[in-house]
Amino acid sequence: MQLSQAYSGGLLSVVVPAYNEALTLTALLDRVFASEPGAGIRLEAVVVNDASTDETGSIAEEYIQKHPEHNIQLIHHARNLGKGAALRTGISKATGDWVVIQDADLEYDPNEYKLLLAPILNGVADVVYGSRFMGGKPHRVLFFWHTIGNKFLTFLSNMLTNLNLTDMETCYKMFRREVVQSLPLKENRFGFEPEVTARIARIPNIRIYEVGISYYGRTYAEGKKINWRDGFRAIYCILKYRWAS
Repeated sequence: MQLSQAYSGGLLSVVVPAYNEALTLTALLDRVFASEPGAGIRLEAVVVNDASTDETGSIAEEYIQKHPEHNIQLIHHARNLGKGAALRTGISKATGDWVVIQDADLEYDPNEYKLLLAPILNGVADVVYGSRFMGGKPHRVLFFWHTIGNKFLTFLSNMLTNLNLTDMETCYKMFRREVVQSLPLKENRFGFEPEVTARIARIPNIRIYEVGISYYGRTYAEGKKINWRDGFRAIYCILKYRWAS
């Protein structure tokens, strides 16, 4: 799907939760601001340093000093609260017309923002998920049981939300800002994914799309943080937020 030729302008807020991502944060921000969403869209990065114990915070501050031409907000958490809490902070500070979630670990490619934006700019979507399991984009071959777990969680979420997503657990979720900022999000860790999906699904007449994206996954040795405990929390959140207010 191509961007609407009639659309021009607007601001995309890129919310980046960062915990101990000193090795990749500079490269990630370079990629964000080198990306070309198209249609004259400008970029804002909202980086939330979740009380990192490495140099993530100072690296972010140095990057802002070196690149005054970029629109970057930096928020520091005084203590580590988790990815979901960092996302809540970042979403609340976003000022763009649209908000996209961007992990700092280089697993997802900012050059694909235009794929997520296309259904929104063409007036057919309010929310777009980037699916790692559809389309013909590159996908690093890694963990069998992670794939099974992701598909099981997506299946269970779909059962309770009556959606037909292929990748509920994807990082790449893009929203119209007023939609995501209206949600009473509560989860502090990786429960953010099923919670935001359940809450979005309950909005009357919401229009949700998926587009295929690439995925450059990393191993635990390379810094991957999610574990089996987060999978059980996700199941709990899928059940809880189907009905919770």
